[in-house]
Amino acid sequence: MTATDPHRVVEAVWRIEAAQLIAKLTRIVRDVGLAEEIAQDTLVIALEQWPKQGVPRDPGPWLMATAKHRAIDLVRRRIRYGEKLAEIGRALEIVPVDEQEAVDDALDDHVGDDLLRLIFISCHPVLSTEARTALTLRVVGGLSTEEIARAFLVAEPTVGQRIVRAKRTLAAKRVPFELPPPDQLAQRLTSVLEVLYLIFNEGYSATAGQDWMRPDLCREALRLGRVLAGLMPDQAEVHGLVALMEIQSSRTWARTDGAGAAILLGDQDRTRWDRLLIRRGLAALARAQEIGGVLGPFVLQAEIAACHARARSTQETDWSRIAALYLVLSHVWPSPVAELNRAVAVGMAQGAAEGLAIADRVQASGALDQYPLLPAVRADLLAKLGRTTESRQEYVRAAALTRNAKEREIFQAKAESCAPTESAAGLAVDVGP
Repeated sequence: MTATDPHRVVEAVWRIEAAQLIAKLTRIVRDVGLAEEIAQDTLVIALEQWPKQGVPRDPGPWLMATAKHRAIDLVRRRIRYGEKLAEIGRALEIVPVDEQEAVDDALDDHVGDDLLRLIFISCHPVLSTEARTALTLRVVGGLSTEEIARAFLVAEPTVGQRIVRAKRTLAAKRVPFELPPPDQLAQRLTSVLEVLYLIFNEGYSATAGQDWMRPDLCREALRLGRVLAGLMPDQAEVHGLVALMEIQSSRTWARTDGAGAAILLGDQDRTRWDRLLIRRGLAALARAQEIGGVLGPFVLQAEIAACHARARSTQETDWSRIAALYLVLSHVWPSPVAELNRAVAVGMAQGAAEGLAIADRVQASGALDQYPLLPAVRADLLAKLGRTTESRQEYVRAAALTRNAKEREIFQAKAESCAPTESAAGLAVDVGP
């Protein structure tokens, strides 16, 4: 990124600042949809002005200041010149420019983080779980509808409709853009945790593009998780999710080589795993266990991640325990992806045939027809059974399904190198938490 390439600068700054921008605008206009529109307008202004006038010295604050002024001017015009918009203005509780700082102070609450505050607002009970998550991933995570569709395993138009309906519902119901009191935060906790989990997943294994990972999303999800743990220290699942994200993040530097090529779990140099993050993750997991209660999906997944973190190699990994944990997870949080991961673990613990039987049942269900890791897992298990022709076909299918360039390279290389004597160990479960 250079100053001579302002469009790329705008794109990079936008990627970093968009969520914070929308969060702060929401505090002003009290409307997520309107805040997103104003943020988009600000992006257009930057795209028009920066190539002509040069990139500002502090591009992030420039975007924020421009967006705030535009938001306040917009609401003022609407209030002043239109009866209907004046009605909206009353609902939005217009904020004078010269009182902005005082209002910001007044809006400070027990969450103390704009993004986390926006997540709780977007996770209002008036929305369905799917709508809450889609809306929050869009406005907070900055994920595209395509990326969200992949996370939900649904069609892209479906996600687009969910987001539009969510915004309309919030507006129609005149949902107050205020945080629930501390004693009601737990009611929205499940949706909030799911959103953070999905944001982290997209960062850990990008849906599309040239990059294997999006570390910025992982870092942001982890940061928000840590803030949430401080806010709700007695919730085991919060600590479970933080533990999961800490441990998964520890592998970041080992997941690519010097050229940016992806490295799967079985091939990673574990000395490159960040031991500090692992210790933090294990400590968070210990805190979740100390709190006790019924094991939830995030504590269970953190336990699985801890099994990998404690092992010195793939061969020394306690695959039987991982398989058992996935079995519990499949009951607590039924998911075809969890079942597919169980197939991998069972394949390592009990043999490829047993793992393939589970993967075949997942395939027969049709739930993961467009999920590239289903044929990839089957390919790995088929190769271990010596069924190399079928294995190659599955790798080719996986390569055709994925939209991530690095992931495609892995599958193509696996397909090309598939030989009758090969044991294609190592796909393992480093495809996501």
